[in-house]
Parts: sequence; structure tokens; C-alpha cells
Amino acid sequence: MPAKDLYHYAVKNALIKDGWLIIADPYIIKYEYAELYADLAAEKAIIAERQGQKIVVEIKSFVGKSQM
Repeated sequence: MPAKDLYHYAVKNALIKDGWLIIADPYIIKYEYAELYADLAAEKAIIAERQGQKIVVEIKSFVGKSQM
């Protein structure tokens, strides 16, 4: 599992304060034989009659090298 980015907790807290519910930390993406990790997955209910919104967030500070 990759290390958390420098700004991981700041972004996570900002999403929570904006009403997003963090549903995965990290969010695992599997495709064929590859397994990638996005930093967060979150969802937010808009209105009871509508479907909620969902996002996957990748946080990068660009302070070091990345394999991706």
C-alpha cells in the first residue's frame, strides 16, 4: 500500500467539512492484473429523491518522484 501524500489529511478533512462521507481510504482500483490505489473515495447525498454523488480523489503534492 502506498504512503499517504503530504496533504492527504488536509484534503480528507476539507471533504468531510463540505459534507462528503469518506467511504474508502484508500480506494482500490483493480483492472486485469494491475492493482492501483486512489487516495480517497467519497459520497455525498444531494436530495433524498436524487441519487447521491460519488467521487474518487487522488492527492498529489509533487514534492517527490512517483512511479505513476
